[in-house]
Amino acid sequence: MKILNHLTFYNLSLRHLALTVALLLSLGTMAQETEEEPAKEKEKVNLFTSDIQFRTRGEMRYGGLSKESGAPIDKNSNFIIGRTRVILGYERKWLAANVNLQHIGVWGQEGRGSFNVNEAWAKVHSKQGLFAQVGRIALSYDDERIIGPDDWSVASLSHDALRAGYEGHGHRAHAIFCYNQNAATVDEGGNYYSDGALPYKLMQTVWYHYDVPTFPLSASILFMNIGMQAGKKNTDSEHNEWQQLLGAYVKYEPKKWSVEASYYRQMGHEEHGLEIDAWMASICAKATPKPTYGFIAGYDYLSGDENFVVPPTGSIGLVRHDKIRGFNPVYGSHHKFYGAMDFFYVTTYYGGFSPGLQNAYAGGFVRPVKGLDIGAKYHFMGITADIRDMNKALGHQVEVEVSYTFLKCCTLTAGYTYMHGTETMERLKRTSANRTLHWGWLMLNITPRVFYTKW
Repeated sequence: MKILNHLTFYNLSLRHLALTVALLLSLGTMAQETEEEPAKEKEKVNLFTSDIQFRTRGEMRYGGLSKESGAPIDKNSNFIIGRTRVILGYERKWLAANVNLQHIGVWGQEGRGSFNVNEAWAKVHSKQGLFAQVGRIALSYDDERIIGPDDWSVASLSHDALRAGYEGHGHRAHAIFCYNQNAATVDEGGNYYSDGALPYKLMQTVWYHYDVPTFPLSASILFMNIGMQAGKKNTDSEHNEWQQLLGAYVKYEPKKWSVEASYYRQMGHEEHGLEIDAWMASICAKATPKPTYGFIAGYDYLSGDENFVVPPTGSIGLVRHDKIRGFNPVYGSHHKFYGAMDFFYVTTYYGGFSPGLQNAYAGGFVRPVKGLDIGAKYHFMGITADIRDMNKALGHQVEVEVSYTFLKCCTLTAGYTYMHGTETMERLKRTSANRTLHWGWLMLNITPRVFYTKW
C-alpha cells in the first residue's frame, strides 16, 4: 500500500510536470514565431524593474490569550514587526519573470528574523491567450476568501505551483497543481510531508471566470482537491486523505454600487479520516455615491461542528464526532473578512473543532482631503453550532482605520479595534479578558520603484 501511494504521488507529479513542460515548449514556439515578425526599427522589447518595500507595523494588544498559554492575560503585549522586500521583474513580448525576496522579523528578535523567497516564477504566454507559469506564486482569486496572498500577515502566503490556462474574450480558465515535499530524499523525512509552509501534500485547483460583455456582471467557479498527509511516517499506514471544495462567486458592479456573493461546500475526509460536510455563504453590498464617501454592509455564515462540550479546563471536542461540519476557508486572506482582531480562522479553538461563525457587519468611509481615508466598521458575531448551555452570541466589535498617503509611494495607516465579548466568547477562548479586548496599531508602508529600464 505504501509503495502504491508513493507511485501515485510520483506519477501525478511527473504527469503534470510533463504536461507543463510540453505547454511551455508549445507556447515558447508560438511566442518565438511572433517575435520573429518584422519589428519596428530600434523597438525596445525588454523591460526590467526593481522595487523595494519597507513595511513596519507597531501593535499594542490587550486580552485574548488563553489561561492555558501561561501568558499574563491581563497585561499588554507591545511589539514592532517589519518586512523588507526586494522585487525584481522582467518582461518581454512572450515572457515574464518575477523574484520577490523578503526579510521579516520583530524588532530585537533573537536570530534577527528570517529571510526567504516570497515569489520566484517564470511565465510564458502567447497572443492566443494561452499561458503557463511555474515557480513560487502568490495566488489570488476572486475576493481572496478561499485563495489569497493574505498580505496583512507579515510573512504573506505563496504556493510552489504549476499554473496554466487561457485568458481572453471575457473568459479566464486556470488549472493549478502543487506538490509538497520536506526534502529531496526517499528516506526518513522526505516523502512524509509535515511542518511545511503549507499543510497539504498535493493540491489541484481549477478556476473559471467570465465577465459578461456590455453588462457589469462577472462570475467564477472554483474547485479544489486537497491531499493531506495521514497515517504514521515510514509505515504501511502512510497515505493521503482527500478533501474537496466546490463553490461559486458572483459580482454585480454598476457605477456607484456593487453586490458580491459566494457559496462554497467542503466534502471528502480530513487527516484523521473523518468525513467532511461543511459549507459557507456570504453576501456583501457596497455603495459609493461619490468618490469621497461610501458604505458597506454584509453577512457571513460558516458552518460549525456540533455536539462538543466546553469543560472549564482541558480540550474542547471530547465528544466523539462522526463528521467534520466546521467550514475551513483554507488558504484565503482571512484578515479581510472576519474582524480585524483575527480571533476566527487565524487562531484556533481547543481540540481543532470549530463552532462556526456568523458575522453581520456594516460601516463606511470618508475621504475629507486627497490622500486621507477614514473608515469604520461594526461587527456582531456569533457561532452557528448548538452548544449546550451556551448562547450563540460572541460579542460586538468596532474597528476604526485612518490611512494617509503623503507621498506617491509612502502611506501611514493607524487602526484601533475594541471588542466586548459575551460569556460564550469567554468560555470558548478560555480567558476572562475576552470580555474587554483592545488592539491598536500603526503602520508605515514605503514602496519606491528604484530602477526601470527598457532595451
